[in-house]
Amino acid sequence: MFSIDAPPELQNTEFCNYRSPLSTRYASKEMQYNFSDQKKFSTWRKMWIYLAKAEKELGLDITHDQIAELESAVHDIDFASAAEHEKRVRHDVMAHVHTLAERCPCAAPIIHLGATSCYVGDNTDLIVLRDGLDLLLPRLAAVISRLSKFADEYKSLPILGFTHLQPAQLTTVGKRASLWLSDLLMDERALSRARNDLRFRGVKGTTGTQASFMQLFKGDGEKVKALDKRVAELAGFDKRYIVTGQTYSRKVDLEVVAAISGLGATVHKMCSDIRILASRKELEEPFEASQIGSSAMPYKRNPMRSERCCALARHLITLYANAANTHAVQWMERTLDDSANRRLTLAEAFLAADATLLTLLNICQGLVVYPKVIARYIAQELPFMATENIIMAMVQAGGDRQICHEKIRVLSHEAGAVVKQEGKDNDLIDRVKSDKYFAPIINQLDKILDASTFIGRAPEQVVEFLDEEVVPILQKYKDSLVLVEKPVSLMI
Repeated sequence: MFSIDAPPELQNTEFCNYRSPLSTRYASKEMQYNFSDQKKFSTWRKMWIYLAKAEKELGLDITHDQIAELESAVHDIDFASAAEHEKRVRHDVMAHVHTLAERCPCAAPIIHLGATSCYVGDNTDLIVLRDGLDLLLPRLAAVISRLSKFADEYKSLPILGFTHLQPAQLTTVGKRASLWLSDLLMDERALSRARNDLRFRGVKGTTGTQASFMQLFKGDGEKVKALDKRVAELAGFDKRYIVTGQTYSRKVDLEVVAAISGLGATVHKMCSDIRILASRKELEEPFEASQIGSSAMPYKRNPMRSERCCALARHLITLYANAANTHAVQWMERTLDDSANRRLTLAEAFLAADATLLTLLNICQGLVVYPKVIARYIAQELPFMATENIIMAMVQAGGDRQICHEKIRVLSHEAGAVVKQEGKDNDLIDRVKSDKYFAPIINQLDKILDASTFIGRAPEQVVEFLDEEVVPILQKYKDSLVLVEKPVSLMI
């Protein structure tokens, strides 16, 4: 039988309980607070205040003193008392109703009047989702801002392009970064859409019909409609879900998690590229002066930030299926098998996304490029890429295209054998220079082999993309970027 082998004086400390790495190592204080008990239950209390205020405005017998008493207790939560009540009644909302009633005896009779548990639970979740997206979007914009500066700085630096992870035509460092940026812009669009599409559940009752509120207002449907609208306004929402079951549709959660999961896919792709480039020593993420890459191999500079992003991003990607399956099994007006799952899925989606963006921002703030290493790799491959240009130059100098093609073919295979079988550098150009057939173009070879002539419109594409696509997005966040874009330090 398993037993706790820690000394008794340690067994009740936090270090003998499971603690999520999202809270102890990765996510920001702001996002942790957004999913904290304090935020959750103080928002429940605000929801009861909004309901009481709106009911009073519409004629119910609720006093100013009762509302004032509730307002004085928003953050003054006796968590121990709530836990004792929940142990007894086995219902979290009623436990907090009793706890608040003990703190506010004058207001006790009107707390939760006409409402069902999902009034506080679901509406609070929607507020938390909204606030969570309001935290994520500026962080994403900061990443886009930093990466756009990087793309612009290196828009003209040639680098080997890859298809099938095999060397292909040249691109530029900045152009490759623009591909990462393009995906991030789609994520900004998806997250913004999810944020802007959020509505409020409002006051809908146990199956969404508002029957309890119709009874409170003696069948006056217009007052019930006005109550629904007014509570949403007090909570900061200008739109409501007109029809719901007991809960707002879990399709809403799915749309939000889908956007976050999509961000995970983007980050995984980008950071995988960075890890591959780091293995080739063409590009590196930040590496601090005292940072240790390996406990056994002191020389190593492991891309641990990019690896962390990939690890967290994989978790984000998997959460999509969880949200989809939760929505799929919400029978009729609702079932409760969503509750425990959503406590995990929604919080982890936002906390992991927050941690991922913080880490990615740190990477983008300190990316290091090694042009000489890049040039060496280009020198190994460019002679093969230049063969068509050599043939064209020879034809323009009066040569026969077919004869030239055959000579280049033979010399290329000979040079390729030297590279693959002997492990030596590519000597194709030396072979071309030694063949008298190519004498007419020898003085053109340096120009033919200029890497900048192999990158097409990559620099212009980067400029156009930044001007037309990135700048308008960054304008949306100009006021928040100053705060969010400051240097980020991370726990390694």
